[in-house]
Amino acid sequence: MEGSMVEKLYEGKAKILYPTEDEEILLTYFKDDATAFNAQKRGQIRGKGEINCAISAALFEWLESLGIPTHYIDRPERDRMRVKAVKILPIEVVVRNIAAGSLCKQTGLPEGKILPYPLVEFYLKNDALGDPLLTRDRLAILELATPQQLEQIEAMALKINQHLREFFERCGITLVDFKLEFGLDSGGQLLLADEISPDTCRLWDKAETDPKARVMDKDRFRRDLGEVESAYQRVQQRVLEQIAQLRNQ
Repeated sequence: MEGSMVEKLYEGKAKILYPTEDEEILLTYFKDDATAFNAQKRGQIRGKGEINCAISAALFEWLESLGIPTHYIDRPERDRMRVKAVKILPIEVVVRNIAAGSLCKQTGLPEGKILPYPLVEFYLKNDALGDPLLTRDRLAILELATPQQLEQIEAMALKINQHLREFFERCGITLVDFKLEFGLDSGGQLLLADEISPDTCRLWDKAETDPKARVMDKDRFRRDLGEVESAYQRVQQRVLEQIAQLRNQ
């Protein structure tokens, strides 16, 4: 698809969206490009597109089986995913189980502190403004979503967190935090969209005690820890193995 005559609808930092013959269906191409700090740092992670597409497809299918509505349809190629066309809400939803990243920088909490309950945060999806944290009142003033939609988003995010924490626990991985995006389909139904991958999740290897060695996500790229590709590959292997076990139960 990439490099063909089909005109892309949208290109983001990690993916490209293409139209299909059905206006209700889009084709997502996962790129190997890597960015951090609102694209101030750029690079490539070899094989990242295929890995993230495989992980996202597997987790979307699994979440669908648990009653979470998603935009996922199928994965026709290793680095491509067919999805339902949705209008993405300009809100990034972050769920945190353990203090890390910006939460530590903004609050002084030590990295690794287990939070007393999952923290759901909303950020404005706007690179030019630095994706700022939004209060409930700011969300209301900006009219980014209705109060009912926000309640639904928060409930879905907490349910997804519960499912993913249990799933990654079986994989020997701690789900520290992760980012979600949601969209509305043509019928107005709220769907989980975007991706679930080491690009959007902070994942720590439970078998590792060293703070650097345990990192299995894009923090390896952000913090120049090295071995980024192998970390992503290990996550893919464990996720797919666990999915296979669940299917055989």
